Amino acid sequence: MAEWIIYKEFRFEAAHCLPHYEGKCRRLHGHSWLGRVYVKSHYLQSQGSQQGMVMDFGEIKQYLQPLLDNFLDHHYLNETTGLENPTSEELSRWIYEKLAKAGFPGLHAVEIRETCTSGCTYYP
Repeated sequence: MAEWIIYKEFRFEAAHCLPHYEGKCRRLHGHSWLGRVYVKSHYLQSQGSQQGMVMDFGEIKQYLQPLLDNFLDHHYLNETTGLENPTSEELSRWIYEKLAKAGFPGLHAVEIRETCTSGCTYYP
């Protein structure tokens, strides 16, 4: 069976600290975060303005924007997410769970990169 996985990339600036970590990341610091939301489907839309698509990328953005505005972009992640230790792993799961709770159709995975060489992809 055919399968498509599309993604929408997003970026945000945010600070966090890792209070359980034994190293400099224990202290307050920030990142230019990069994320991707992956959507999986076995079918493409067969009619209408989205014919030939899994989903309109603009629709993905509509699900992401409230999270970016209210919790992620230019926020202190330890406070806004409720995560005690907001690692990339915890943050990718947090974003996935928020999107799933909002009814995001076809949600497959969330990837978070805190630096250009380090990140995590969460698949439930």
